[in-house]
Amino acid sequence: QVQLVESGGGLVQAGGSLTLSCTVSGNIFRIKSMAWYRQAPGKQRELVAHIFRDDTTNYADSVKGRFTISRDAGEKTLYLQMNSLKPEDTAVYYCNTDVQSSPWDPKSFAYWGQGTQVTVSS
Repeated sequence: QVQLVESGGGLVQAGGSLTLSCTVSGNIFRIKSMAWYRQAPGKQRELVAHIFRDDTTNYADSVKGRFTISRDAGEKTLYLQMNSLKPEDTAVYYCNTDVQSSPWDPKSFAYWGQGTQVTVSS
């Protein structure tokens, strides 16, 4: 099994900054990719940012230039630096990772964190 624990959410005024963290642990041979998603009330979950093993990143258009996804050298902690926050960034943010657990089986599975609330006041 693989566990993801998120932290760093909270209440911030518009224009402010927050940094989210996600620590991955468990039966991990290789992490293929990591991502942040978010879900606002009454809306579908959407991809915010994605980082791959070769450090390629991509971002939702709505956060480009304001958010930065990164991970630590051990590749077990994922970060999302969020600057210039807007009220429309208010959502529950989820960490997602695609993990291969066995060196003899190339299959990978997606795992999710429990979510962390980010609220941006106007």
